[in-house]
Amino acid sequence: IFPGGRTVETAFWGGGTPSLLPPGDLERLGRSQVTALGAPAKEWTVEMAPSTVKPDKLQMLKDLGVNRISLGVQSFQEEMLEAMGRRQSGRQALEAYDQIRAAGFDNVNIDLIFAVPNQTMDLWLRDLDKVRELAPEHVSTYCLTFEEDTALYAKLSKGQIIQDVDREADFYERTWERLEAMGLHQYEISNFSQPGKECLHNLNTWRMHDWIGFGPSASSQFGGRRFTNNANLETWRVGVESGQPALMEESILSAEELALDRIVFGLRMNKGVDL
Repeated sequence: IFPGGRTVETAFWGGGTPSLLPPGDLERLGRSQVTALGAPAKEWTVEMAPSTVKPDKLQMLKDLGVNRISLGVQSFQEEMLEAMGRRQSGRQALEAYDQIRAAGFDNVNIDLIFAVPNQTMDLWLRDLDKVRELAPEHVSTYCLTFEEDTALYAKLSKGQIIQDVDREADFYERTWERLEAMGLHQYEISNFSQPGKECLHNLNTWRMHDWIGFGPSASSQFGGRRFTNNANLETWRVGVESGQPALMEESILSAEELALDRIVFGLRMNKGVDL
């Protein structure tokens, strides 16, 4: 599969909530990955929702070789979680974080969302204060986006809530200041980390190197091509079993396209682009 003796450096289990799977299924998937690669990836991240974090799952992931956990907190404030339609609680997030640390993980990311309707600056700063207390190695902060077919999008369409770009910018700038003061340096538009704890998997993607996505809807860039697996579970499964993966889209990449994408994504990163 990997010509020229190339090795896989990073693995990222995400694009949903893989930790919803029971420990046995997670272990089976993990062992198949380790067997295929010959060893655990240098950086192996698993995304977890706070409500799915359990000591037995964490221990099993640690034993497999997972060395980075990304915890989808979104907010520690109950009213904000309710506004986002999240089923977890702030208390669950704190308990989950403690369990992750107790399991021995020393590279943890926390995901947070800001500019939620009715979110005051005080509520957001409370979230950032909680980050200071917990001291994770990495934080990803995302401005709320309104996806179609969601309750928030319906409210936006009806004029029940509005988007205020200046307000979003205020949240963003305060975030820079607070996280920088904690020793979490911004290295990409939405990502902050302690020195040496940047997400290698994402850096690889932003630098337009190769990656391979497994599972329905997963995208890949490999061998001069970019392609996306079919989103339909049955179509995807039949393609895998037949050895002819079902793709939704596929394109051949020219050197010019790769160079342009390298510049565009390079501008997302604080290091910028060396032309």
